[in-house]
Amino acid sequence: MLRSLLARPEVTEVCELRGSFGLMAFHGGNLERTTDVIAAEVAERTGSSFYGVIQAAPFRQHIPSTRFDPAHSDALASFLDRVETVIAVHGYGRDDRFFDVLLGGRNRELAAHVGSHLRADLDDRYGVIVDLEEMPDGLRGQHHRNPVNLPTNAGVQLELPPPIRWNTEEHNWSDHEGTGRAPSVARLIDTLVTAVDAWPG
Repeated sequence: MLRSLLARPEVTEVCELRGSFGLMAFHGGNLERTTDVIAAEVAERTGSSFYGVIQAAPFRQHIPSTRFDPAHSDALASFLDRVETVIAVHGYGRDDRFFDVLLGGRNRELAAHVGSHLRADLDDRYGVIVDLEEMPDGLRGQHHRNPVNLPTNAGVQLELPPPIRWNTEEHNWSDHEGTGRAPSVARLIDTLVTAVDAWPG
């Protein structure tokens, strides 16, 4: 499934190897919009490695995180060989959680660390959820084959709701198809940069 996706002309796989901390956005581009932009900029500004799979509009094909097998991608394998800890940036949309930012994944210490920065910096309308029991099962990022859990120290699956990724003035997704950057995205990127730089690991 992953090989077939990566073989499509609408799909670009990106791997930038830097430090042992990593950012991922493997549902990027036209799928979970703005996630690749956030992950790539945080990685660049913090000297972290970056792995992304970016789908060009109008193509949209979702394959489960557990199907991103490093045995089927040399780039993903190289990324996972380099990094020890990761943040995987995702987007989701549920009417009952329209403003909730979820921090799943198996590195719960990192989740608490990032969560504390998000609570301090984001607009008050956003709920920052770190407790796994308060998240829907499918968004907890706990499966052992999920790439967020493959590095030595595992990582955090950061699930971002639509409003934080949407540019209300331009009526489109931030940083997507020529749309400018939304203030909420700029603030989120700055916060994540601070959190990664402050991470003692």
